[in-house]
Amino acid sequence: MYDKIELGYKFNELEPYIDAKTVEIHYGKHLQTYVNNLNNLLQGYEDIVNGKSLEELLKNVSELPEEIRQGVINQGGGVYNHNLYFSILSPKALLVPEGKLLEKINQTFGSVDNLKDELSKKAIAQFGSGYASLLMDRNKNLFVKSTSNQDTNLQDGLVPILTIDVWEHAYYLKYQNLRAEYVNNIWNIIDWEKVSNLYNS
Repeated sequence: MYDKIELGYKFNELEPYIDAKTVEIHYGKHLQTYVNNLNNLLQGYEDIVNGKSLEELLKNVSELPEEIRQGVINQGGGVYNHNLYFSILSPKALLVPEGKLLEKINQTFGSVDNLKDELSKKAIAQFGSGYASLLMDRNKNLFVKSTSNQDTNLQDGLVPILTIDVWEHAYYLKYQNLRAEYVNNIWNIIDWEKVSNLYNS
């Protein structure tokens, strides 16, 4: 029913910033487990979810039956957050935003460097597992927020267009306890072209 995205790169192509083994386990095992758990959870509820995108499901999670609601937040959020994270990474990343997104970043944060600094601080300071994300509302205003575990801000009308995964399995094989080093390095493989496409769409 729901699935993980196809990677646009090989496991080793994000090196030296993220090692091949981490990508292989993170994408192939962790994300796949969320996909399997979500699809298993939704068996018997096909009439409720039929035809709905995962984003729609999470945006309207309060309308789901109570017995699966938290499971969809956890497992569905795991699929959604990981798919976004892996989709915006690239070994041939455009390292600077352009066009309308660049204008909005400068207007909102003063500069791209200010945004990166704010987002990095949120990611490094996130207590326990979670994400730090750049989000937009329906009027394309931009916000920086962190979330715990596999929560999203979709139910609040905010759509993430860039996210940094700070669950330990995203970086621990290479960086161990040095989360800040991982966060600082990830800017070398975040593809602003893909982020801009999400903003423009």
